[in-house]
This record gives sequence, C-alpha cells and structure tokens, in this order.
Amino acid sequence: MKRVNVLYDGHQYSVGETEVEALRAAVDEAYRSGRPVWVTLNLGEGRPQPAELLIGPGIPISLVPIPADVSTPADD
Repeated sequence: MKRVNVLYDGHQYSVGETEVEALRAAVDEAYRSGRPVWVTLNLGEGRPQPAELLIGPGIPISLVPIPADVSTPADD
C-alpha cells in the first residue's frame, strides 16, 4: 500500500508507507478498550504537516486505502 487516506471531521488526512490493516488495528483497539488514543497523521497535500487525531468510541472515522499503482493529482 502506498498510503491510507483518513476522513475525520470533514477533513482529509493521510498516512504514508503503511497498510490499512495496521491503521485499522489501532482504531479497533481504541474502540475495544473504550479508551481514546492519539494517532499521528499528515494534514493536507504537498508538504506533510503532522496532525494528532483522537480515535475512540463515538468518534467517526473512515479509512481509504490508496494502492501504490494509482496516481492522484498530488502524485503528478
């Protein structure tokens, strides 16, 4: 996997060089434990800007895997 896009509170974040399963496991653990956890992601396009997102029960989050062979406008 090239990266995973994360939709959170109407904003798009991304994590590079990771598998969606690894990120999903962190989200699952936060929901299972009932305790929120902080996850570091990147905000926006271009130069990465680190962002901390609170993940836990009642906080909606979407994970969107981006395959390595798919070009996006930011990649061109």
